Amino acid sequence: MTARAGETFDVARAVADIETLLASPLPATGPAVAEGDPDTGEWTVTAGEGFRIVPLWEGDGDDDADGEEWDDEEEAAEARLASLIGELEARWGAHHPVAVHGALLLRENDEPVPPLFGALLDEDCYGDLAAWGPVSERRRWVGVSVGRSDGDAPVVMAAVVSDRPIVAPDPPSWL
Repeated sequence: MTARAGETFDVARAVADIETLLASPLPATGPAVAEGDPDTGEWTVTAGEGFRIVPLWEGDGDDDADGEEWDDEEEAAEARLASLIGELEARWGAHHPVAVHGALLLRENDEPVPPLFGALLDEDCYGDLAAWGPVSERRRWVGVSVGRSDGDAPVVMAAVVSDRPIVAPDPPSWL
């Protein structure tokens, strides 16, 4: 769960959150550390060497949803992400897709996972990223995604800002 639970999606707010993220300092060193809301403990931000990840929106995650409701929620989340991508493309041009599943395969096979991707997986952010960069005078890269870890988990839209290019990790050695 994230601190965004229960909020209505607003593309203008999501863009503003990304702009704030772009202006925020990024840790120069250190492991990824997730922080939670002081009252609820729900995820608010993860920061690690050269990156910061925040939730932008969270769906309902209805445990009782059937297949059709689940599909409807997925489609609605993808439409919200598409509207955000459209706004960001109007600012920065076309995005490049970055697959996250390779990092999941690395983790499942006990192979090293780049810290940014490890942090995404730790927060159940399994959706592929739409990425741009560099996009600011600080030469930062931005990525956004939406996804869920499993059928009863809520859909989460997240944004990442990095001081290095956001590219998919190399595939596992056994591929």
